[in-house]
Formats: sequence, C-alpha cells, structure tokens
Amino acid sequence: MIAVESQTSVRSAPVLPLATRLGPVRIAVTGRERALAIWRDVVGLDLLAETSGILDMGAGGKVLIEIELGAARPVVQKTTGLYHVAIHVPTRADLAQFVVRALRRRIRVAPTDHLVSEAVYLWDADGNGIEITFETPWRGTLGDADSGFYAIAADGKPHSGREPIDVDGLLGELGEAPVLRPSMPAGTRIGHVHVHVTSLEDAMRFYRDGLGFGGLFIIRSFGMGDVGLDYTPHAIAFNIWAGTNATRPPADAAGLRWFAVVVPDARTLGEVRTRLATLGVAIADTNEGLEVRDPSGNLVKVIVGT
Repeated sequence: MIAVESQTSVRSAPVLPLATRLGPVRIAVTGRERALAIWRDVVGLDLLAETSGILDMGAGGKVLIEIELGAARPVVQKTTGLYHVAIHVPTRADLAQFVVRALRRRIRVAPTDHLVSEAVYLWDADGNGIEITFETPWRGTLGDADSGFYAIAADGKPHSGREPIDVDGLLGELGEAPVLRPSMPAGTRIGHVHVHVTSLEDAMRFYRDGLGFGGLFIIRSFGMGDVGLDYTPHAIAFNIWAGTNATRPPADAAGLRWFAVVVPDARTLGEVRTRLATLGVAIADTNEGLEVRDPSGNLVKVIVGT
C-alpha cells in the first residue's frame, strides 16, 4: 500500500464555481489515418468537423478532443506535457463497449480499478495517453491521510487503488446478446487531464491558488498531486514521473498543445485573472478568455462558456 502524507497544507475547498468544467483538449499527431484508427475507431469519438489541419472529435455533437495534424515526430519521452486525457463515460456498459472495440482491433489496454473509478488506459500511435473512465465514487475515498492507505473502500477496507478490473464482469454489463456501438454516447465528457510537471508544489500552487481548483493531495512518495472540484476523483492531476529535470517538448513533437478550463461567467474569469496575476503568472488575453502556462510550460486556456 502507498502511504499518504499529511495533507493539512494541501487540502482546500475550490474557489472556482462548481459549474466550472473542462473543455476541449488539443493534441498533436503525426498522421491523420493513424490518429483516427485510435480516436475514432477504438475510443469511439465521432469526427464532427475537419478544417485547417484540425480534426474535431466528440460525442453527442460536442467537441471533446481537437486533433492537430502535422507533428514531425511522436511524443518525446522525459518531457513535460500530457500524461493522459481522461474521457469519462456515462455508464459502465459504455466502458465495456469501449473495451470490446479495443479487443476486436487487438489494441493493448490496461484495465485498472482505482476504487473511485474504473479506468482503461491506452495510447495512440504517437504515444499520447488516453484514459476511458467510469466513475464509482460511492465505492470509497482516495487520499485519506488518517488511514495510511491510498484508498479506503466504503466498508473501511484498504484498497491499493490499482487493482485489475474484472474484465469478464465488465463485459457482462453488455448482456447476453450485446448490440455493439461504434461511438461514445451523448454525455461523454472530458473528466480530467493529467500532465507531467517538474515540481508538485509549484503545480499545486498554480492549479489550486491560481486557477482556483480545490487541493486534494500531494503524494510525494508516489510523485503525484491532484486538484478538483466537488466530484471524485479529480479534475487535474500532475506528476513528476518524467523527472524533475524534464524539459519542455520540442515544438514539432506530437503531444499536448493545450487544454481548456471553462468557467461560467466573466466575473469568474476576472477572479481567475486576479489570482494568477498575484502569483506573477504571465497572462495572454484572447477573444474567448485568457491563456496561461503552468510552471512547467503546459498551456491552459481559461474561457467563458455555458
């Protein structure tokens, strides 16, 4: 089991309105067809539009992932940027549908039980990390500092948070005569973004004290931190697994270009701007809102939406 350090100085309630959500994530790739073979045919996102080298991928008519064509090389290891983007599905059967699509195409996946969610991990052809998640917060809690364990089940028993999923049981969600679907359903959303950073403390300061997410935990022994809103497991996660000396990725490499945080109104945007300015973060204004980079160079767009 992974011990959890005291979180007294980390934990906080979010100051962002709870209507805040994550918006689209832009990811660069080296080839159109290889990207569609994963993002469309396995993940199950629809190609909603294609303009100027950008593939708008989504579900239920809503854009979730923007695929940027034209990268010259795959993701470069030991750099900051995307660890994975987590696409959260409405039902456990939706997660099972995804697993079937992956198995039929012989795509390597890693089904993992995090207790508060069931997640299946995979990578596109360029090394961009993807997580498909069904949330199960009623099953327990994460980051309980008093327990000494990473996760505690609702019955009080410790849980590693990294158990294998019972795939046979998961596929049983589809029933005896399953109707397989090629696409994710309406209600699918960007649940969280997980990035590589060079400092857990600096990242926590930016995402909690600057953007205004609630601090959840930093597990230094594991090299990971979390911030969120009012739902489990988290909204943004960050780790130092690429190394505290990780460099920014080359401009021509595949990987994360930016991700969006959607706030409900202009007043909230102004409050975010004030907090970031207080931290000395450089802010660029856009027609939609503002753009900032976290201390490790990951680009975040804060935009006003409904």
